Amino acid sequence: MPEISKSAQRRTLLIIGLMFVLPVALSFYLYYKGWRPTGTANHGELITPPRALPAIALRDSNGNAVEQPFEGAWTLIYVGPGNCDASCRQALYVMRQVRLALNRDSERVRRVFLYQGDCCDEAYFAAEQQGLTRIDVDSADGKLVQVFSAPVPPGESGRIWLADPHGNLMMSYAPGADPKGLLEDLKRLLRLSHIG
Repeated sequence: MPEISKSAQRRTLLIIGLMFVLPVALSFYLYYKGWRPTGTANHGELITPPRALPAIALRDSNGNAVEQPFEGAWTLIYVGPGNCDASCRQALYVMRQVRLALNRDSERVRRVFLYQGDCCDEAYFAAEQQGLTRIDVDSADGKLVQVFSAPVPPGESGRIWLADPHGNLMMSYAPGADPKGLLEDLKRLLRLSHIG
C-alpha cells in the first residue's frame, strides 16, 4: 500500500477543519453585517420590545377589584367598547374557540375583555362567554389603554392581543386573522414555555 505523503495528510486535515469552521465564520459574518432571515414561524405580529402591562387596581363589571389579571397565565385580551358590537363578539368567539382547541393546555390560557363605557349584555356573556374576565378600563384612569394604543391603526377594532405570564404584551392579531394561526402560535408557546 502506498504511503500518503505528509502534505496530502495536512491538506485533508485542513479541508475537514474548514468544513466545520467555515459555516460558523460565515454565520458570524452575516449576523454582524445585519442580515436576518425574512421568514418567521409566528402568525401574529410580534411586539418588540414587549410592553409591560401596568400593575394597577382594576375593577370587573360588578365593581369588584381584580387582582393581577395578566400574570400567572398566558392571556388572550380584547379591548373594546362595553356594548360589544359584532367585531367584538367575533373576536371573543375566536378567543373562546382557540382556548377550547388547546384541550388539556386550555387551563394555562385565560381570556380577558377590557371594556370602556357601559357594559354589558349579560344574557350574551352568560350564554356564550363563560369564564371570560371582564374588566372596566375606565377604572384605570386611561393608563391601561395607552399600552394598547400603538401600533394599532386608527379606528381599527377586533384586534386580539396576547400577554405572557409575566404580564407583557408580546403579540397581536389583526382583525380577521386566521384563528388557526393563533392556535398554532399558542401551542408552540405553551410547548416551549415553562411558566404559566
